[in-house]
Order: sequence, then structure tokens, then C-alpha cells
Amino acid sequence: MFKIKILTSIFIFSILLIVTSIIKNQTRETEKKILYLGKIIKIKEKDLNESQLDFSYLSSPMIIHDKIKLIDNERYVTMEYSKIFLSMSSFLDLQNRLAIQRNQNENKKK
Repeated sequence: MFKIKILTSIFIFSILLIVTSIIKNQTRETEKKILYLGKIIKIKEKDLNESQLDFSYLSSPMIIHDKIKLIDNERYVTMEYSKIFLSMSSFLDLQNRLAIQRNQNENKKK
């Protein structure tokens, strides 16, 4: 009788121990998936916010036009296309050419 109680308690304990470890491993895997999906959600939310900003900017040229009209015409000057640079190197090249021209003009005046 005593052996049966000990054997049943050991059997129940070992079953509970195995079930606990299985549940713990599944919980750990689920937590890893949740963290991974959380990172993906943050990236998607950032992309969504940027897309909404782009959409509102690109879909409302009349609003931008109206805001420009509100600004005093003396303070607002449109930028010429030639003053828009695609890279810093093209800007520096133009600055170097202008400096060389200024130096040449100063030398001619002397």
C-alpha cells in the first residue's frame, strides 16, 4: 500500500514536471514571436506615418498655394531651378567655379 502511494505521487510529480516544461517552452516561443511582431508593427507604423505625411503634402497643392498667398510677396521669393542642387558635390563645384571667375575678374581689373 505504501509503495503504491509513493509510486503514484512520483508518477504525478513527473507528469506535472514534464507538462510544466512543455508549457514554459511554448510560452517562451510565443513571447519571442510577440516581440518580433511588435518590432514589425513599429516599423509599419513609422512607414504609415511617413506615407500619410507624403500623401497630405502631395495631395494638397492648393493648401500650399493658399499659404504662399498669405505670406507677403516681398518676403517670399521662388527659388530658381538652377539653385537646386542634387548633391553637395555639385554645389561645391559651382562654388569653386564662381570663386575662380571672381579671381579672374579681380585680376583683369588690376
